[in-house]
Amino acid sequence: MTLRAGEHPVRGAFIYTFGAHEYDLASRTHIMGILNVTPDSFSDGGEFLSVAKAVDHGLAMAEEGADFIDVGGESTRPKGAAYGEGAEPVGVQEELDRVMPVIEALARGVSVPISIDTYKADVASHALAAGASIVNDISGFGFDAAMAGTVGRAGATAVVMHIKGTPKTMQKDPVYDDLFGEIHAFLAGAVRTGEMNGVRQMLVDPGIGFGKTAADNYRLLAGLSRFGDLGYPVLVGPSRKSFLGSVSGLPVRDRLEASLAAATSAVLSGAHVVRVHDVRETRRAVAIADAVRRVSR
Repeated sequence: MTLRAGEHPVRGAFIYTFGAHEYDLASRTHIMGILNVTPDSFSDGGEFLSVAKAVDHGLAMAEEGADFIDVGGESTRPKGAAYGEGAEPVGVQEELDRVMPVIEALARGVSVPISIDTYKADVASHALAAGASIVNDISGFGFDAAMAGTVGRAGATAVVMHIKGTPKTMQKDPVYDDLFGEIHAFLAGAVRTGEMNGVRQMLVDPGIGFGKTAADNYRLLAGLSRFGDLGYPVLVGPSRKSFLGSVSGLPVRDRLEASLAAATSAVLSGAHVVRVHDVRETRRAVAIADAVRRVSR
C-alpha cells in the first residue's frame, strides 16, 4: 500500500497518546525540542550540564511551542573531519545521573510529553518510570536486545532510527548500493521488532547524518514520502548538522537559517515531526510549510 504523506492506513490520521496527552501527528507538523545534558554534543555540549539550566531550557522550549522535549545524556557526535574524534560512549549509571534529575523535574513542570534519547534499555526503563513516555532509540532496537520489550511493557512510544554502523564508525566513508531501499528495509525490520514486542506506537526516522554523506542527507530530505508505506509517522532531525554546513559554509552556531530551510523541506516532503534546537523559529517556519502542504494534497 502506498500512502500519501500524513495518511494513516485506516483512519487517515495518526492519533497517538503520550500519557495524558493525545496528538494527531498528521494534523500539523509537531516539534520535538532537543535537550542535551552532555559535555560533548556537537552543537550545545556543556551548555545544560547543570540540572537547573537543563530544566530551565526545557521549560523555555515548552513555552516556545515544543510538542515534545527530548532529553539525552550521551552524545552521538560522530568521528570525522567535521567533528574531530567524536564523542565517547558513557555507562548506564553516568547516563542515568545526567538525565534522571532533569526528567523528574520536567515531568513535574511541563505540560508536554517527555522523550528519553537513549539506546540502553536500563536507561529507558528508569526514564519511563520517572515520567517519560517516548524512547528515542538511534539504533532502531539494534544496540540493546532488551529495548523493544522494555518499551512494549511500559506501553510507551518508540522512535526507531536508521544508523549505519555506530556513532564512532558511521561517518567513515558510508556507502549505499540503494540508499532508500536499505534504509526502508532497516526501518521495516525495526517496526516488526517493535510490533512483536507489543510496541503499539512508533515513529520512523531515516537518520539524517547517521552514516550518510551530505548528498545522501539531501536525497533523504527530498524523498521522505518514500517511507510513508511503513504505516507510521516520519520524524526527521536535520537541525544544525554538518551537511548544512557543506552547502552554507557556516559553523554550527550560524546554521539557524539553514536548519529552518531543512525543516521546511522535510515538512513539504512528508515529515510529521521535526527534532530541532531552535523551537520558536522552527514553529513559525513550519506553520507556513504546513499551510502549503494542506492546499497541495
